[in-house]
Amino acid sequence: MAIASLICAFVFAPLGIIFGHVSLSQIKRTGEEGHGLAIAGLIISYLITIGTVVVLAAAVLFTIAVARHLDDESRYSPGVTAAPSAPDSGLPEFDPPPNLGANCAYPTTTERASKPNKPPRSGRVPTDPDEISASMSTNRGDIGIQLDNDKAPCTVNSFASLAQQGYFDDTDCHRLTTNPQLGVLQCGDPSGTGTGGPGYRFGNEYPTNQYRLSDPALKTPVMYPRGTLAMANKGSGTNGSQFFLVYADSMMPPTYTAFGTIDSTGLATLDTIAAAGVDGAGDDGEPAMAVTIESIRLD
Repeated sequence: MAIASLICAFVFAPLGIIFGHVSLSQIKRTGEEGHGLAIAGLIISYLITIGTVVVLAAAVLFTIAVARHLDDESRYSPGVTAAPSAPDSGLPEFDPPPNLGANCAYPTTTERASKPNKPPRSGRVPTDPDEISASMSTNRGDIGIQLDNDKAPCTVNSFASLAQQGYFDDTDCHRLTTNPQLGVLQCGDPSGTGTGGPGYRFGNEYPTNQYRLSDPALKTPVMYPRGTLAMANKGSGTNGSQFFLVYADSMMPPTYTAFGTIDSTGLATLDTIAAAGVDGAGDDGEPAMAVTIESIRLD
């Protein structure tokens, strides 16, 4: 048994531990030789077992750390998606869900705010007036927007709060996409990296709330029409400060809150920016014509 313990220490350490203890018990009872071999087998078995546990634990921790790092580095961005089977499929008709705007929540995130701000008020927010006018002044021209307060009151509440605090002032629009399936200018990150935010998050609204959470249609791209103002996110309930201006009909899953529209003057400004293309090569990256938001103010 002592020899078996020593052999198992190298083959399957836990079995070596069992054989080692059985061997010691047998030697103590019968007075046989092999006490040293049994002790050696036990020591080696324990060392190998502990080493294996440590290695496995390290591997698990490393995997978790990598996953968190990838999550932290993920961008709040709509991705380029294939067109759905019905290419003319657009945003669903709005059917107000029960208690719309009755319980807006803005929990703190683990990531610090990219620029100091105070979270908006939580709880019930008004859905009247239906629309709120705002003007976005940029170094490339003005962009007029209408915020759909009746469709996405929690989103509008956050956007208006940040705008009134000057959160968007003097920030760069960090991403332009000119893909045939996706034409957007993305802004709202003071860090300019595509990963920044206000230090809080909130849930999706229209059009996501027109579907059941388990509905597979949430993964099917629909057309966000030219002139849509929508929130960028990196998953359900991760809305923050980043938003994108749709200057061309774009195909995306209905998981990006549409909370406003862009006027004709703003679209003309966006067309000029888009025509200059993406910096360097490709169809997705920093705009070649640098865009800085000078201010966003409610009218």
